[in-house]
Amino acid sequence: MKPMTTTKPQSRAITIAILAMGGEGGGVLADWLVDLAEHNGFVAQTTSVPGVAQRTGATVYYLEMFDKASIPEGRQPVFALSPFPGHVDIVLASELMEAGRALQRGLVNPQRTTLITSSHRVYAMTERIAMGDGRMDSDKLLAGAKAAAKQFIAADFSAISENFGSLIGPALYGALAASGQLPFAREQFEETIQRGRIGVASSLQAFAAAYEEAGRQLRTGILAPLPQSEAISQTKLPEVGPRLQDMASRIRNEFRPAAHAKLLAGIARLTDYQSEPYATLYLDRLASLNQMAPANDLGDDIVNESARHLALWMSYEDTVRVADLKIRRSRFERVRLEVKQNEAQQLDINEFLHPRLEEIADTLPTALGRWLLQTTWARQLLGRFTKQGRIVKTTSLRGYLLLYAVASLRSTRPFSLRYSIEQERISAWLSSITGLLKVNEKLALQVIRAQQLVKGYGDTHSRGWRNFQRLMKALPQFQHEPDAANKLQQLQKIALSDDSEQALLTSLKAQGLLQPSRC
Repeated sequence: MKPMTTTKPQSRAITIAILAMGGEGGGVLADWLVDLAEHNGFVAQTTSVPGVAQRTGATVYYLEMFDKASIPEGRQPVFALSPFPGHVDIVLASELMEAGRALQRGLVNPQRTTLITSSHRVYAMTERIAMGDGRMDSDKLLAGAKAAAKQFIAADFSAISENFGSLIGPALYGALAASGQLPFAREQFEETIQRGRIGVASSLQAFAAAYEEAGRQLRTGILAPLPQSEAISQTKLPEVGPRLQDMASRIRNEFRPAAHAKLLAGIARLTDYQSEPYATLYLDRLASLNQMAPANDLGDDIVNESARHLALWMSYEDTVRVADLKIRRSRFERVRLEVKQNEAQQLDINEFLHPRLEEIADTLPTALGRWLLQTTWARQLLGRFTKQGRIVKTTSLRGYLLLYAVASLRSTRPFSLRYSIEQERISAWLSSITGLLKVNEKLALQVIRAQQLVKGYGDTHSRGWRNFQRLMKALPQFQHEPDAANKLQQLQKIALSDDSEQALLTSLKAQGLLQPSRC
């Protein structure tokens, strides 16, 4: 791969934009490029525009470099402070959505821009909090990026970096060197890393691996495959521990094979969430559906989807579950790996908690919880302590013990107000499915899938439950229509597309299906 030559004086600056999230080495990468330019006959300038927290944006580092040989005597180039749409030569993106943002901002020009991106995903908050599956389609993002750029390189540079204990910056740097879009040789890129004197060995290894992958793509025109999904494979059943072997045997003997993977995952989840008897209740509830569902592909879908959605509903998120997940050793280890903590560093994890009064009542015994919600003076008194959230440092003994005490309430969950409410709702949902299986199996399947509206915690759960109730109240008015299943599916999509609930209300009203509700 030949680097861009400079036999002809450059008439303009080389412009580079780097889009990276915090902790990924974007600033180091920008500094390397400045150092590379200044040590090899160029002048350079870099600026940065910080992003915001919670992954809704990333820092944009912008760099311009100009060949000293092209500067008239007595004059100096004037560098821009930020990228101008359509006038960027090279865009480096640390994650696939950041490449999409570069396209959205107009930074990628099909006649000019080389776009280099990692193909892995770090999901944005807007994707995570969506009522439905809010994830952007990675294949479409890749296709759009490839079509929009003059030269396109994409691979899982995050995985390449992690293989060598490095940040993603050196891998992107290696891919840039292989692209041939800068007038410097590979050795000059590597010398810049060596001058940094920090993490040199791991950075050079990540650089070399990415250089080879980018070179392979440019030679063959074939992109690296997308990172593999972590979804449960239908061909490989999940393993369960010794305590669940009896339930696993029951699944193999009593339930149809198409649902075995979901059922095994379900009993593992519910045992972890509550207890083995609770997981047994899960199988007992599904046994009748398994018997009633027809012996065909539709029947397999009914049992498979029931297994998935019932497991999710029975493991609803409450204050106990949230506390339990936040103090698990696996979570601390995951955070340490994500921030790449070393032995000389101390890690503090601060959790912002803001439980609503309703969520506190839900954790109390049924009678006491109902009394709290119905008693004005008690609500007002407790409201003084809950109207503002609080920060709990789970890496401190005090903070850890506080959440440990809340998590230990798992043994009292079956006696709580929330448990009694959720079990009553689940029973009503299963009864509706059972009744529909006798008259309209396709509609029964859509009622099963409508459960995905009921998820999350706090306000998200409340909105989803209200939408679910509206659909279930409207269902008797059209369930005997020939296209009832399609109609429910479309209403469900409308509910998932709008967090404000107005789209569903408008659609139900237009069709004469809106029922009075006290929810």
